[in-house]
Amino acid sequence: MTWVEAALALVCGYLIGSLSTASLLARARGLDLRSMGSGNPGATNVGRVMGVRWGVLVALVDVTKGFAVALLFTLVWEPAGLLAGAAAVLGHVSSPFLRGRGGKGVATALGAVLAVEPLWAVAAIVVFVAVFLVFRWVALSSMSSALALSVLALVSTVGVAQRVWALVLTAVILTRHRTNVVSRWRAWRVYR
Repeated sequence: MTWVEAALALVCGYLIGSLSTASLLARARGLDLRSMGSGNPGATNVGRVMGVRWGVLVALVDVTKGFAVALLFTLVWEPAGLLAGAAAVLGHVSSPFLRGRGGKGVATALGAVLAVEPLWAVAAIVVFVAVFLVFRWVALSSMSSALALSVLALVSTVGVAQRVWALVLTAVILTRHRTNVVSRWRAWRVYR
């Protein structure tokens, strides 16, 4: 992979990832997600504010943008697909169109993983669903599936690049969910 290919993968991934499906849909309906629900421009908040159907639609589009950019560059050269997928997630969580704000990156990361390592994506979905069925907490389900991704990367027979990539995606998702954990912890302490 040349520097030009790497730069193209990073720029394309970041720009596509930074298009906030949630914010665009909310604006089209005359809503401002920053002042509604959790204030997060992501699928879960859209589901809370606008209804489950809209939340699922946003999640599917976010998965698709991560998938499309990672697959496109993976077909050219796999390391470029890794870069494009990671850049799409970073664009999603720190969109320049939202002044550096963004969603949590879970759906976009799922799309990127689906393009690069589909079996990892299936395992992450299974973990997400299992944790959600037990705890009914989307943030915990998201963090658990991200951790499962890293475990899979560490025990799989893949190259160092894929391992580092999975660890980076996990770190982004866990970091983006830290406020969820803190607020849940505070609520738990109050109700104790």
